[in-house]
Amino acid sequence: MAGKAADKRIVSLKIVHTSDVHGSFFMHDYVNNHPVKGSLSRVYAYVQSLRRIYGERLLLLDGGDILQGTPVVYCSNFVVPTGKNLAAEIMNYMAYDTGVMGNHDLETGHEVYDRWTKACRFPILGANIIRKSTGRCYLPPYCVLVRGGVKVAVLGMTTPAVPNWLPSALWSGLEFEDMVSCARRWVPVILENDKPDVLVGLFHSGKEGGIVTSGYAENAALDVAREVAGFDVVCYGHDHIRNCETVKGPDGRNVLCCAPSSMAVSVGEIDLQVEMGEDGTKAVKADGRVTDLSFYQSESAKYMQRYFNRYIHNTEYYVGQKIGRFAHTIESQDAYFGPSAFVDLVHQVQLETTGAQISFAAPVSFAAKIRQGDVCVRDVFNLYRYDDVLYTMRLTGQEIKGILEMSYGLWTNRMETPEDHVMLLDYVLDEGKRLGFKHLAYNFDSAAGIRYTVDVTKPYGEKIEVEGMADGSAFHPEAWYTVVVNSYRGNGGGELFTKGAGIPHGQLNSRLVASTDKDLRSCIIQYLKEHGEIDARPLWQWKFVPEEWAVPACRRDRALLFGRGAKETAAPAPK
Repeated sequence: MAGKAADKRIVSLKIVHTSDVHGSFFMHDYVNNHPVKGSLSRVYAYVQSLRRIYGERLLLLDGGDILQGTPVVYCSNFVVPTGKNLAAEIMNYMAYDTGVMGNHDLETGHEVYDRWTKACRFPILGANIIRKSTGRCYLPPYCVLVRGGVKVAVLGMTTPAVPNWLPSALWSGLEFEDMVSCARRWVPVILENDKPDVLVGLFHSGKEGGIVTSGYAENAALDVAREVAGFDVVCYGHDHIRNCETVKGPDGRNVLCCAPSSMAVSVGEIDLQVEMGEDGTKAVKADGRVTDLSFYQSESAKYMQRYFNRYIHNTEYYVGQKIGRFAHTIESQDAYFGPSAFVDLVHQVQLETTGAQISFAAPVSFAAKIRQGDVCVRDVFNLYRYDDVLYTMRLTGQEIKGILEMSYGLWTNRMETPEDHVMLLDYVLDEGKRLGFKHLAYNFDSAAGIRYTVDVTKPYGEKIEVEGMADGSAFHPEAWYTVVVNSYRGNGGGELFTKGAGIPHGQLNSRLVASTDKDLRSCIIQYLKEHGEIDARPLWQWKFVPEEWAVPACRRDRALLFGRGAKETAAPAPK
């Protein structure tokens, strides 16, 4: 609403912000085949209800990571890649005003994300994504939106940590600038040339922390707000943490910072009151909140799904294809407490696909289950959620041990009494009310191809004892071995290869022997098709010791993490 008070004009604007949607477009989970909370269908319905109030004074923004995460978007990107880009079609349908590139958008490769940005009828921003050949921005650095006579400038940036996770072929010709440095360059330009009434930061970068180097910080949203003068609002994402808070900029201005978490379960919602004086003065007041849309109901949501029904049919056909059979049920929760059929099946696929000597893999789904019986493509999305390819790399025995030391250091507690936790836990769930893993479980790599023990009474750096290769031959710290990992890990993701193995990030590419042209999920699908019925069982190539402490502690921690109905503990290794 616009109004006048004496010689002042007051305009009310509404910003709705999504981030880390990860392909959650429709109100159904096409992997587990059940309804889901949230989705862009619900967001669209909610936004339409707000547009009836605000009209053109509503701005709809997206914070990146929309092109990866579900079979729906995977189908559009890779299975039927010659048609229209579904993410662009949906965002155009919803009438987004602008968006920003995320690291998982870049993960799809130039062919996919370039097609997406060209198909969007609004700018996808990336001020700190630089074309190496020219030194200029690869994407528009910012845009200016005029609503109700108010000029709103939006500066877009993404996390510069992309080279730590993705193969260079996916971002060939590009480099990524530190966000604070980039903002310091662009904000004066925007303020001088465009003279906006409101400046919004739209960042695919978490609150703070993550990977921090001498050159950049992975999560720098609040750093930019605190260190670069001029922002009124910062809309951010990437870390999947719901948050809304106000910080002080270096000029003393209040900067509202809002993050809606992920999977379109909630949105950031910001109310702006812009008071504009006839003498050119202005004042901006911002109030924000995160609005939960888990179960938002409206006919508009159903209508949107009907509009895109052809994509839904394509997805249902793709994920429903039978590719093999499991002799018994496998569960990801087993992987935290010892060797498991769930992760060891991934190890076997990786070793057979590449011919490497040693494999590293982690459970990337916290509590997934694939039941006994026919296995369809949808089940493989539970076994492996991401679109990584496989890397075969050369590592020394000492570096392999260093990776395991860091992995189990993130994963396990140091037990000082038999009653201690064996898992490294902290109050991280339900806003600090409940225990969960202190660190991200997708960094809990185990190994196959070697035999080793993990002593849970020892400190980090002394937990791992490698007994030998799985075939009975000796393992030597100074010897070189071929190791297969996913490309996220091989590019430095989780820092197991850099901090754990001690390999400088710039040298990781020199260790690369080969890379698959298909993603790991495609390799798993091919493996299941070739093998037919799979009797997936643990390889029993490692164990926690001392067992008299570790086994009861695993039983207790499993019940704590997964409930009393969970299996007591993994079966003991065969004698």
